[in-house]
Amino acid sequence: MKNRLRRLRVNEAMRSLVRENSVRIEDLIYPVFIIEGTNIKNPVNSMPGIYQYSIDRLSEELDRVMESGIPGVLLFGIPEHKDERGSGAYNEKGVVQEAVSYIKKEYPQLLVIADVCLCEYTSHGHCGLIDASCGKVLNDETLPLLAQMSVSLAKAGADIIAPSDMMDGRVGYIRNALDEAGFQDIAIMAYSAKFASAYYSPFRDAAHSAPGFGDRKTYQMDPANGREAMREIAADIEEGADMIMVKPALAYLDVIKEASGRFDLPVVTYNVSGEYSLVKAAAAAGYIDEKRIVMENMTAMKRAGAKIIITYHALDVAGWLKE
Repeated sequence: MKNRLRRLRVNEAMRSLVRENSVRIEDLIYPVFIIEGTNIKNPVNSMPGIYQYSIDRLSEELDRVMESGIPGVLLFGIPEHKDERGSGAYNEKGVVQEAVSYIKKEYPQLLVIADVCLCEYTSHGHCGLIDASCGKVLNDETLPLLAQMSVSLAKAGADIIAPSDMMDGRVGYIRNALDEAGFQDIAIMAYSAKFASAYYSPFRDAAHSAPGFGDRKTYQMDPANGREAMREIAADIEEGADMIMVKPALAYLDVIKEASGRFDLPVVTYNVSGEYSLVKAAAAAGYIDEKRIVMENMTAMKRAGAKIIITYHALDVAGWLKE
């Protein structure tokens, strides 16, 4: 029996020694929802364990992030006021701009990634301006506003700008605006292959960003198209992206794999809200072993070629990796 136990321990050590892919705390980014107001910590009912925080209570979450060793956060804003032009998105005193300033003052070592999109700020919930006569998204007219939002976030102290809107040409427009404003060193993490996915529903609950009419299929990608994803990624790289993203993660591992083999830039994937909530619901019902399922999913993303994983599981994963 002693020999058998020793062999089992050696086998586990050997397994670790020859493991091809490993998940590290340094690979993780944790998304955080910032809501305008004071003394707010609202649970997101469709995402167990996730909350909306006002800036004055943000330290409750950021202290956990710092203790975990997770290197950075991705910020999403929920303003009190919304209008047709999403003016809160590019207000230099906007909710995310204020949150970025707070974080860089109180947690200077934390990497701050700022999402750039109008959907949380527009009264209609779309990611760009709308032609009211026909409901069409106005791609080119939206670009200056995305650039203005990016510059305002850079001024606030954001380390990385992450445009998620999927307007054509926005990476180049944002890059030029950042450079002209003196922010040549601010990196762009482009949501390059963002699919029109059913996995986003809980996020829209958390960010109050569901479209008021129609859907986003005219500017987000068809889930059936893989080659188109490569063209979208190549276009973003040509325009100046520093990192490229595939979103969602689990249903698009093939896209991550192809992108990581084809392009010489860090590949990011976003383990989105629906993927998170499905795991949480199944675990709560006792159908699965949450830790094993989550770590298997993380490993699959790494095996596919993701360098960086944005995930709502990040705090749990960091804890498990320290066990």
